[in-house]
Amino acid sequence: MLHAISLGLAMAALWMALSGYFEPLLLGFGVFSVALTVYISHRMDVIDHEGHPIHHGTKVILYWPWLIKEIVIANWDVAKTILGFGDPVSTSVFKTPASQISELDQVIYANSITLTPGTVTISAESGNIFEVHALTRASRAGVEGGEMNRRCAAFGNLPSESEKDGDT
Repeated sequence: MLHAISLGLAMAALWMALSGYFEPLLLGFGVFSVALTVYISHRMDVIDHEGHPIHHGTKVILYWPWLIKEIVIANWDVAKTILGFGDPVSTSVFKTPASQISELDQVIYANSITLTPGTVTISAESGNIFEVHALTRASRAGVEGGEMNRRCAAFGNLPSESEKDGDT
Protein backbone atom coordinates (compact mmCIF):
# COMPACT_ATOMS: atom_id res chain seq x y z
CA MET A 1 0.00 0.00 0.00
CA LEU A 2 2.91 2.34 0.76
CA HIS A 3 4.18 1.86 -2.81
CA ALA A 4 0.75 2.75 -4.23
CA ILE A 5 0.53 5.93 -2.14
CA SER A 6 4.08 6.91 -3.06
CA LEU A 7 3.40 6.23 -6.74
CA GLY A 8 0.26 8.37 -6.58
CA LEU A 9 2.11 11.25 -4.92
CA ALA A 10 4.96 11.05 -7.42
CA MET A 11 2.54 11.00 -10.36
CA ALA A 12 0.54 13.91 -8.92
CA ALA A 13 3.70 15.96 -8.41
CA LEU A 14 4.86 15.20 -11.96
CA TRP A 15 1.44 16.09 -13.36
CA MET A 16 1.45 19.39 -11.46
CA ALA A 17 4.98 20.24 -12.59
CA LEU A 18 4.32 19.44 -16.23
CA SER A 19 0.82 20.83 -16.60
CA GLY A 20 1.11 24.11 -14.71
CA TYR A 21 -2.69 24.34 -14.48
CA PHE A 22 -4.31 25.09 -11.14
CA GLU A 23 -7.93 25.54 -12.15
CA PRO A 24 -10.38 23.36 -10.18
CA LEU A 25 -11.69 21.43 -13.19
CA LEU A 26 -8.22 20.58 -14.48
CA LEU A 27 -7.00 19.70 -10.98
CA GLY A 28 -9.98 17.35 -10.70
CA PHE A 29 -9.08 15.71 -14.01
CA GLY A 30 -5.51 15.32 -12.78
CA VAL A 31 -6.58 13.74 -9.49
CA PHE A 32 -8.95 11.41 -11.35
CA SER A 33 -6.32 10.33 -13.88
CA VAL A 34 -3.70 9.71 -11.17
CA ALA A 35 -6.18 7.75 -9.02
CA LEU A 36 -7.32 5.68 -12.00
CA THR A 37 -3.75 4.92 -13.03
CA VAL A 38 -2.76 3.88 -9.49
CA TYR A 39 -5.90 1.72 -9.22
CA ILE A 40 -5.23 -0.03 -12.54
CA SER A 41 -1.56 -0.51 -11.64
CA HIS A 42 -2.57 -2.00 -8.29
CA ARG A 43 -5.09 -4.34 -9.95
CA MET A 44 -2.43 -5.45 -12.45
CA ASP A 45 -0.07 -6.09 -9.52
CA VAL A 46 2.74 -4.05 -11.07
CA ILE A 47 3.41 -1.84 -8.04
CA ASP A 48 6.31 -3.39 -6.18
CA HIS A 49 9.74 -2.48 -4.82
CA GLU A 50 11.32 -2.77 -8.27
CA GLY A 51 8.63 -0.97 -10.25
CA HIS A 52 8.55 1.92 -7.79
CA PRO A 53 11.70 1.71 -5.63
CA ILE A 54 10.88 3.98 -2.70
CA HIS A 55 13.41 2.10 -0.59
CA HIS A 56 16.12 4.09 -2.39
CA GLY A 57 14.52 7.37 -1.27
CA THR A 58 17.18 9.15 0.76
CA LYS A 59 20.15 7.25 -0.67
CA VAL A 60 19.47 8.75 -4.09
CA ILE A 61 20.38 12.18 -2.69
CA LEU A 62 23.94 10.94 -2.13
CA TYR A 63 24.29 8.70 -5.20
CA TRP A 64 23.01 10.91 -8.04
CA PRO A 65 25.31 13.88 -7.38
CA TRP A 66 28.29 11.51 -7.23
CA LEU A 67 27.21 9.82 -10.48
CA ILE A 68 26.68 13.18 -12.20
CA LYS A 69 30.19 14.24 -11.12
CA GLU A 70 31.63 11.00 -12.53
CA ILE A 71 29.75 11.51 -15.82
CA VAL A 72 31.14 15.05 -16.15
CA ILE A 73 34.70 13.87 -15.41
CA ALA A 74 34.40 11.00 -17.89
CA ASN A 75 32.97 13.36 -20.54
CA TRP A 76 35.98 15.60 -20.09
CA ASP A 77 38.37 12.64 -20.39
CA VAL A 78 36.67 11.35 -23.55
CA ALA A 79 36.70 14.83 -25.09
CA LYS A 80 40.45 15.13 -24.39
CA THR A 81 41.00 11.68 -25.92
CA ILE A 82 39.07 12.61 -29.06
CA LEU A 83 41.00 15.88 -29.43
CA GLY A 84 44.32 14.08 -28.92
CA PHE A 85 45.21 15.63 -25.55
CA GLY A 86 44.28 12.74 -23.27
CA ASP A 87 44.98 9.05 -23.02
CA PRO A 88 45.26 7.32 -26.38
CA VAL A 89 42.40 5.09 -27.48
CA SER A 90 43.10 1.61 -26.18
CA THR A 91 39.83 -0.31 -26.29
CA SER A 92 39.34 -3.39 -24.19
CA VAL A 93 36.60 -5.76 -23.16
CA PHE A 94 36.83 -7.12 -19.62
CA LYS A 95 34.74 -8.69 -16.91
CA THR A 96 33.98 -7.05 -13.59
CA PRO A 97 32.11 -8.35 -10.55
CA ALA A 98 28.85 -6.84 -9.32
CA SER A 99 28.21 -6.85 -5.57
CA GLN A 100 24.53 -5.99 -5.82
CA ILE A 101 21.98 -8.48 -4.52
CA SER A 102 18.75 -7.53 -6.28
CA GLU A 103 18.26 -7.39 -10.03
CA LEU A 104 17.16 -3.76 -9.78
CA ASP A 105 20.42 -2.77 -8.11
CA GLN A 106 22.40 -4.72 -10.73
CA VAL A 107 20.56 -2.80 -13.45
CA ILE A 108 21.38 0.48 -11.68
CA TYR A 109 25.06 -0.53 -11.60
CA ALA A 110 25.10 -1.63 -15.26
CA ASN A 111 23.36 1.58 -16.34
CA SER A 112 25.73 3.68 -14.23
CA ILE A 113 28.67 2.12 -16.07
CA THR A 114 27.01 2.78 -19.42
CA LEU A 115 26.06 6.36 -18.52
CA THR A 116 29.69 7.13 -17.80
CA PRO A 117 31.29 8.01 -21.17
CA GLY A 118 34.08 5.72 -22.25
CA THR A 119 32.49 2.58 -20.81
CA VAL A 120 29.56 0.41 -21.88
CA THR A 121 28.11 -2.63 -20.13
CA ILE A 122 27.84 -5.25 -22.86
CA SER A 123 26.27 -8.16 -20.98
CA ALA A 124 25.46 -9.58 -17.59
CA GLU A 125 26.52 -13.13 -16.88
CA SER A 126 25.47 -15.53 -14.16
CA GLY A 127 27.34 -15.13 -10.93
CA ASN A 128 26.98 -11.33 -10.96
CA ILE A 129 29.65 -10.71 -13.59
CA PHE A 130 29.33 -7.87 -16.10
CA GLU A 131 31.17 -7.69 -19.39
CA VAL A 132 32.27 -4.11 -20.04
CA HIS A 133 33.83 -2.32 -23.02
CA ALA A 134 36.21 0.52 -22.20
CA LEU A 135 37.57 3.17 -24.58
CA THR A 136 40.84 3.86 -22.72
CA ARG A 137 42.98 2.31 -20.02
CA ALA A 138 41.88 5.04 -17.61
CA SER A 139 38.18 4.31 -18.14
CA ARG A 140 38.87 0.61 -17.59
CA ALA A 141 40.77 1.39 -14.41
CA GLY A 142 37.86 3.52 -13.25
CA VAL A 143 35.47 0.56 -13.42
CA GLU A 144 37.97 -1.96 -12.09
CA GLY A 145 38.75 0.34 -9.15
CA GLY A 146 35.37 -0.66 -7.75
CA GLU A 147 34.17 2.69 -6.41
CA MET A 148 31.00 2.65 -8.52
CA ASN A 149 30.37 -0.98 -7.57
CA ARG A 150 30.68 -0.13 -3.87
CA ARG A 151 28.43 2.91 -4.14
CA CYS A 152 25.78 0.99 -6.09
CA ALA A 153 25.91 -1.84 -3.55
CA ALA A 154 25.44 0.63 -0.70
CA PHE A 155 22.67 2.36 -2.67
CA GLY A 156 20.31 -0.61 -2.61
CA ASN A 157 20.92 -4.25 -1.84
CA LEU A 158 17.46 -5.34 -0.86
CA PRO A 159 16.92 -9.09 -1.02
CA SER A 160 15.30 -10.39 -4.18
CA GLU A 161 11.72 -11.69 -4.21
CA SER A 162 12.88 -15.32 -4.08
CA GLU A 163 15.09 -14.55 -1.07
CA LYS A 164 12.16 -12.86 0.66
CA ASP A 165 10.04 -15.96 0.10
CA GLY A 166 12.77 -18.24 1.48
CA ASP A 167 13.52 -19.93 -1.87
CA THR A 168 17.29 -19.39 -1.72
